[in-house]
Amino acid sequence: MVAMTKKMKTFEITFSDPSKTFYCSGDKVAGKIIVEVSVVTKVSAMRVIGAGCAKVEYAKGKQRCRDEIEYLKYEEVVHLDNHPQDVDGSVTLRPGNRYEYMFGFELPQHGQLVSSYKGKFGYVQYHVKAVMERPSEPAQECKKFFEVEEPLDVNTPDLLAPTGGTKEKKVTCMFIPDGQVSLSAKIDRKGYCEGEEICINAKFENTCSRIVVPKAAIIAKHTYQANGRTKVRSEKLSAVRGDHIISGMCDTWQGKAIRIPKLKPSILGCNIIRVEYALRIYVHIPGSDKLLLELPLVIGTIPYNGFSSRTNSMSSQQSSMASNSWASLGMPSAPPSYSDISCDYRLDSPLTPLLDDHDADDSPIFIHTHSEFQYPPPAYTEVDEKLNGNGRVLQVC
Repeated sequence: MVAMTKKMKTFEITFSDPSKTFYCSGDKVAGKIIVEVSVVTKVSAMRVIGAGCAKVEYAKGKQRCRDEIEYLKYEEVVHLDNHPQDVDGSVTLRPGNRYEYMFGFELPQHGQLVSSYKGKFGYVQYHVKAVMERPSEPAQECKKFFEVEEPLDVNTPDLLAPTGGTKEKKVTCMFIPDGQVSLSAKIDRKGYCEGEEICINAKFENTCSRIVVPKAAIIAKHTYQANGRTKVRSEKLSAVRGDHIISGMCDTWQGKAIRIPKLKPSILGCNIIRVEYALRIYVHIPGSDKLLLELPLVIGTIPYNGFSSRTNSMSSQQSSMASNSWASLGMPSAPPSYSDISCDYRLDSPLTPLLDDHDADDSPIFIHTHSEFQYPPPAYTEVDEKLNGNGRVLQVC
């Protein structure tokens, strides 16, 4: 950022390593202040200030909610090398010359900083500011921002542990019971980094009279606190969906993948700004509230061990992991897909909208209003498995 005045030709801050995209706790922030003047200028002092803070500000009715936390405060006076000083300690800068003031300071150690962030109702920002003090004239300032990204390792026992859950919902129509919808889901771990894939193992059952749609999405939740009040803002980042499930049927996901998009890491250590993520698995039920299950996620900066070294065997490993996770849920394998039937459906009568799914990425579900002949579903066998004499029956929806 450059501040230009009538007497200043150049007044800017540059960092020693321009290619460095972010800093971590304990890193050294170093650079120089470049000054070129248009007329003879006397400088009494050149100060360098390093600052960083989290700030929240939003309106709650007629009240204006504000709060701020300081994370970095550094200040020093820098001098020109090998440049003569006047009796009062000031220096004289002359046109045609380029002057460089060097500076450098270390960021606080781990646990004392929070990653940079910019949201709708708050931010976490860091900057270096140069203040040029001149006798009998206003001080001149220039500022340059820099990013901080605190390391967050997902290779911890808590973040590597699998997580899952089960939810069900009774559906009614005009206060008359209309069956229920249920889901069970599981993922292999809670900690992920940008670019990794979440493999979802899930089972959905529909015993109500409506056609339902299973879906999953990565959700970000931004929490702002100020003046004892809390404001929460959620957003959907990426989503996948499954096939429609008609009445009396079920569907299964075996390792259905959803990729982590480009995201800022989770912010969990700030008292006024918190950024959390979750995998939301839900079923859209026309005419009723969604059946919803949220599994917490932590987005880190240090990826899962072996993620970067995966080879072509990755797909088989994921398949094996999915099978093991699937077995732990006690779920039968999915029936064959209707797409396996080699037939030619040609609808000779108009299509009528049956149900509307109100998510932005959905389209209406249609039903064939007149059908003279219906093809049977693909045949498959119900198997009674007996393991070591234990009669365990796998029921097929």
